[in-house]
Amino acid sequence: MPAKVIISCAVTGAIHTPSMSPHLPVTPDEIAADAIAAADAGATILHLHARDPQDGRPTQDPDTFRLFLPRIKQATNAVVNLTTGGSPHMPVDERMRPAHELAPEVASLNMGSMNFGLFPMLGRYSEFQHDWEREHLEKSRDLVFKNTYADIERIVTACGANGTRFEFECYDTSHLYNLAHFLDRGLVKPPLLVQTVFGILGGIGAHPEDVMHMKRTADRLLGDAYVWSVLGAGAAQMRVASQAASMGGNVRVGLEDSLWIGPKRLAESNADQVTKVRAILEGLSLEVATPDEAREMLALKGGDQVGF
Repeated sequence: MPAKVIISCAVTGAIHTPSMSPHLPVTPDEIAADAIAAADAGATILHLHARDPQDGRPTQDPDTFRLFLPRIKQATNAVVNLTTGGSPHMPVDERMRPAHELAPEVASLNMGSMNFGLFPMLGRYSEFQHDWEREHLEKSRDLVFKNTYADIERIVTACGANGTRFEFECYDTSHLYNLAHFLDRGLVKPPLLVQTVFGILGGIGAHPEDVMHMKRTADRLLGDAYVWSVLGAGAAQMRVASQAASMGGNVRVGLEDSLWIGPKRLAESNADQVTKVRAILEGLSLEVATPDEAREMLALKGGDQVGF
C-alpha cells in the first residue's frame, strides 16, 4: 500500500500582491478563514505568512501572526508551518522572528541565496492599489534573496531549539547540496521535509525533466533521510503536483504559489486548490495524510507544544 500523501497549503505569501487577485487573503480574519477552509478541504499542513492589514504588505511582526494563529489552532488539527522566508527584501533577523518567538511545529527554511525575479509580473498587471506593490516587483530586477550558510545555521540553531522542525525549500540543485552539507555536519536531523520548488525565475524551471532531476539528486545526496514534496509556481502548480504524486511525492498548493485554478481562471480560495489537488491524488488511487499521520511521518513535536 503506498504511503499517504501530505497536502501542504501556502495560504498567502510575499510573491503576489493584493492587486493581483481579489481572493488573496490579506487581513487576519481573511487569513484565518481561508486557512481553516483549506484544512477542512483536506490540507494537512498550513504554511502561513502575514500581511499588514492596511495595505497588504508582507510583515514578519509576530503580533500580526498572533491575530490569526490561535483561531486556526482552535478550529483545526492541521500542522502549522510558519515562514522564515518572509520577503526577500527583509534581513534574516526580521524574517525569523515569528518562528523563533511562536515555536511552530514546522518553519520553512530557504536553502541558498538566489536571484528572485518577480519583475516579469509587471507586464501582466497595469494597475496597483498601493505604491509598494509596483516597487516590490520592480526591485526584484536587482535583488539577491540572501540565505548564506551563516543565515541558515542561525535559523536552524535558534528555531530548532524550540523543537521546531523545518520545511527545507530547495529552489535549485545547489540547495540540495547545501542541505546535504548541513546533514553531514549534524545540524539538521532526519526525516528532512524537502520542498523542491519549480518555476520561480532565478531557480530551476518546471519542466518534467527538472522535477525528475531534483528527485534523482535528492535521492543520491539524502538517501532515505528525507520526505519529498513539490511546489510548482503559477501555471505549473497542478502539473508538477501530479507528476510528483505519481512518483511517490507529497504536494504543496496555495495562493502564495499560484493565484489560478485553471487557464485564465482565478482560484476563489485556497480551499479551491486543495480540493482540486485532492481530486488528482484520489484519481491516482492515493490517500491524503491526516495531520496526525504527517506528524508521525515528519517526527513533529505536536500541536500542543507550540507557542500560540
